[in-house]
Amino acid sequence: MLDMIQHILISLGVTEAASDEVAIMVWMVLIVLGAYLVYGVLRIYLLKIIRKVTEKTSTRWDDALMEMRVFHRFLRLIPLTFISVFIDRSMPDGFVLLKRILFAAIILVAARAIESFFNAVGDIYRAEPGGHRKPIRPLIQSAIIILYLCASIIVISILLNKSPLSLITLLGGLTAITMLVFKDTILGFVAGIQLGAYDMVREGDWIEMPKYGADGDVIEVTVNTVKIRNWDKTISTIPTYALISDSFKNWRGMSESPGRRIKRAICIDMNTVRFADEAMLASFRKMEMLKKYVDQTQQAIDSENNEKGVDLSATTVNGRRQTNLGIFRAYLVEYLSSHPKIHTGMTFLVRHLQPTAQGLPIEIYVFSSDKAWANYEAIQADIFDHVLAAIPEFGLRVYQQPSGADIAAWVGASPAKKQVEERTG
Repeated sequence: MLDMIQHILISLGVTEAASDEVAIMVWMVLIVLGAYLVYGVLRIYLLKIIRKVTEKTSTRWDDALMEMRVFHRFLRLIPLTFISVFIDRSMPDGFVLLKRILFAAIILVAARAIESFFNAVGDIYRAEPGGHRKPIRPLIQSAIIILYLCASIIVISILLNKSPLSLITLLGGLTAITMLVFKDTILGFVAGIQLGAYDMVREGDWIEMPKYGADGDVIEVTVNTVKIRNWDKTISTIPTYALISDSFKNWRGMSESPGRRIKRAICIDMNTVRFADEAMLASFRKMEMLKKYVDQTQQAIDSENNEKGVDLSATTVNGRRQTNLGIFRAYLVEYLSSHPKIHTGMTFLVRHLQPTAQGLPIEIYVFSSDKAWANYEAIQADIFDHVLAAIPEFGLRVYQQPSGADIAAWVGASPAKKQVEERTG
């Protein structure tokens, strides 16, 4: 081909001495034009066909490949490969540096195409129904880092005409510097693998990390950082390796469980706890939720006291008796069991806690079947509104610290004040 171009140039009046260089330049121009002509035709027509096919299919993966321009980037390899092959075939011993540059460019373009393919794989995975379960982004980014590291080594070895193994050996000698410069990336890379392998964090999880002021939903997991949208809509950015080195709370278990825990106690004034007399039992029998319990319990108590021959008239501590607090606990059990929003298949407790200076805590430990935050708070509030309003019906009183109004009422009713008012008229 070069000989034919050279003969044409000589026939056009170019000297034989200059015809060699001019023929090579013309040949190079023709190769470049031919390569990009083929690339232009394929880009216009082939990509149009591919786009129409992806629009007609129902699968998601081909759309992701098109959105990430995977086909576009792989097509860019065609003109570079075309030019490299034709130059090598026509001039096997010449343009050595140009051939190396072209080969290096092919490696870089291929790396870019593979990167877009990895990103498309990540998008396809996240679009799947279970794609949020394990964060694949750190693995994708780690693979891209390794890809470009390998591509860089190959490109440098091509340009310097050295073996890639010699460059890897050189990099091994610079390990300390590499560790110092890329410390965060290396730590994040290892942490990302651990997070994915042990399923510790997923995008969409609610996590708490007080050390970093983070409390909200995970919106992104990358090699270097984890982004958390807090409940006040601020964004906290935490190093990925911090999730491995520090402790944090993941609320995913609550989200995946059938219910959300309600755990709250009310302190009862212990001075109001007493044995239930007949009048109290009669009033409790009027309560629909307690009638059966009071009757059955009283029958069992009377039977036991009769068998033992207990003299109940001597003192109230002889034999067994019901208390207003015990009946109140039974009422709470019945009330919560019949509540439509309480999950009775999970832990269900109404219990005493250790008495304190603030009274005797009665704790309700149950699970709400509705886990939505606003609904859960409303259910919890409704339950304790009812409990607080019901406590006086059992002759009990809630303990609370005296307020200014309590002190003023006490002073107003004191004997000393009455004496002063009598003396002053």
